[in-house]
Amino acid sequence: MTKSLTSLWLKNLRRVGKAQQAQGRKLFTSMLTPTARAPAVKKRAAPVKPRQPLKAVNTPVAKAVAVAKPRRKPAPTPKLAGATSPGTLTGTWQKSFFTLPQTGLAPPRRMLYWLYLPSGVTAATARPLVVMLHGCKQTPTDFAASTRMNQLAERKGFAVLYPQQSAASDSNRCWHWYKRATQQGEGDVMLIAEMIKQVQAKHRLDTSRTYVAGLSAGAGLAAILALRHPELIAAAGLHSSPVFGTSDSPLSGFQAMQQGASMKHREVAAEFVAGQPAFPGMPVMLIHGKSDSVVRRVNVDHLAAQFTLIDAPFITSAQPVLRSYAGRTGGRSPRHAYKTTTYYAGRKPEVVKCEIDALGHAWSGGEGSFDYSTPEGPDATLLLWNFFALHKRVKKAPAKVSVLKRA
Repeated sequence: MTKSLTSLWLKNLRRVGKAQQAQGRKLFTSMLTPTARAPAVKKRAAPVKPRQPLKAVNTPVAKAVAVAKPRRKPAPTPKLAGATSPGTLTGTWQKSFFTLPQTGLAPPRRMLYWLYLPSGVTAATARPLVVMLHGCKQTPTDFAASTRMNQLAERKGFAVLYPQQSAASDSNRCWHWYKRATQQGEGDVMLIAEMIKQVQAKHRLDTSRTYVAGLSAGAGLAAILALRHPELIAAAGLHSSPVFGTSDSPLSGFQAMQQGASMKHREVAAEFVAGQPAFPGMPVMLIHGKSDSVVRRVNVDHLAAQFTLIDAPFITSAQPVLRSYAGRTGGRSPRHAYKTTTYYAGRKPEVVKCEIDALGHAWSGGEGSFDYSTPEGPDATLLLWNFFALHKRVKKAPAKVSVLKRA
């Protein structure tokens, strides 16, 4: 019989000391870590003490997360030649800060971001924009390299925006998707939404073709950003994402990651629909590995149920279309077998669930030298862009009769 979450917590409290000292393997730090404290400034130089491990494992969530593979050596930040993108890319790779001015009693907020602009951009060219939200223990440069999104952007001609969670907000740079305020559109969601508007205006991007994608905690935040700001986002892509809106603390967030949300996920979606009668719909692609032990597969089932309910007024296919794709073990592009479940709005896919055999908690078809990325396909980056390219944010009224009944 499955142990209760409380028993698991208490058991790991006794084992955490040994886990911190284990060589070659460490506890996979949860996406739900406490805010890091800034070190105090000392007036005099003092002997350098050995660096202690981050105390992120002091949370119940971090103590209960299963042991993951050894962490690879972090890749160095790519060197820039002026504003030129590293490697063979000819576009520009810019590092900037966005500041949200003080409003009322709320202090001003600042967030770093990176922006890739493909070559050939002119004032007369309105490019699409893809917003990429990294996972825990990642930076925008890690995420860009591991997903190869900039390479695809150069080929297809779209811009890519990478907001960065600060270490001051979270010691592992995790987005706080599980917080109730975040789910209501406050905090980082509001900050990134305003950042998108500024970037769109500054670089004259196509405001009708802005998309958001994320991995893990980044995917959890991407879902909230898309649902709270449909006027900005035309479609969303969620890779290894936790279920939407059923958590209000790190502990309940971990529980959702491991067990889903029972029937509560339908209640949350129904509540969202009731509160947003004029919601314009949100096309979404959900990608998940069947062997993911960090954010388990049940989450993609619950997310698919949530979005089919939210997008029910626009879905015209009474039954989803099922497709299966065989795996390849040899050749230049090996890939896992996978299957898709697709609900259509007319001829366009509205909700797509993509389940990949043997894939763990990693970006599918990415750069294998990075953590949370595996070279075996299918290529999630290409899958997402092909899905995004079908959608454009236009004002539309819900269909008079939906083929899907709301639960």
